[in-house]
Amino acid sequence: MRQMINFTCSADLLTGTLDPADGTTGLLIVSGGNEIRSGAYAGQASMAQHFSALGIPVFRFDRRGVGDSEGVNQGFEHNAEDIHAAISAFRRVAPHLQRIVAFGNCDAATALLLHTQSPLLHGLVLANPWTIDAATESESAPAPDASVIRARYWARLKNPQSLLDLLSGKINLRKLASGLKKAAKPVHTSLLAQRLANAMAQTEMPLGVLIADRDTTAMAFMAAWNSSAFEHVRRRPNVLLATYSTASHSFADTASRDWLYAQILDFIKQPD
Repeated sequence: MRQMINFTCSADLLTGTLDPADGTTGLLIVSGGNEIRSGAYAGQASMAQHFSALGIPVFRFDRRGVGDSEGVNQGFEHNAEDIHAAISAFRRVAPHLQRIVAFGNCDAATALLLHTQSPLLHGLVLANPWTIDAATESESAPAPDASVIRARYWARLKNPQSLLDLLSGKINLRKLASGLKKAAKPVHTSLLAQRLANAMAQTEMPLGVLIADRDTTAMAFMAAWNSSAFEHVRRRPNVLLATYSTASHSFADTASRDWLYAQILDFIKQPD
């Protein structure tokens, strides 16, 4: 039966949820963005229920300042203590565990990779890792990567309707010219992507990278992945990358979700 778990992180009381099972390998789910532990449209709660039914214990939690947890939300860059506290809580409430694999999507994947080189974890499953540097003071949001803009235009060019829209005047030529100018800029590897590459190069932990290949965040990651910054990482035997043709960032549709679950299960079953 699903259980609510309270545990401490520094001086704050955090709240987690355990979906118990008898298996000796557990799954830790880390939320991305400012999502609560149930996930968007209860997606993470459904994931926990699914894997628990397969005999895999699952623990998910609200980091400080999110959902039912106390404290101040400082974002994924300051999530290390929260993750380590959750790992300890998971082991406390499921003492039969021998291994823990952690899953995160978007900036939760980035947080796991940057902050949890922990002997208590035995593998990371990273979906659509966030690689875009934070906005500067003069920007309201991070600018899209040129590689992402090119991918969007290429997808539109392959659609016959786009040509009809262009000929009929439905496409704003000024906006089109501006977009093409941005797309022509050279691709640069963000500082955050370089940090991810360094983290991947330094860990012996098994890493599974799962990509929704038509998702904007995933496109930015793949541009970095194919750059020279990840050259050595691409050859590492402990890093496995798999892609699925979907634009759903959270693998929300049935086919994408089934693929995601199958990939995570295969990864959990792999020996260290």
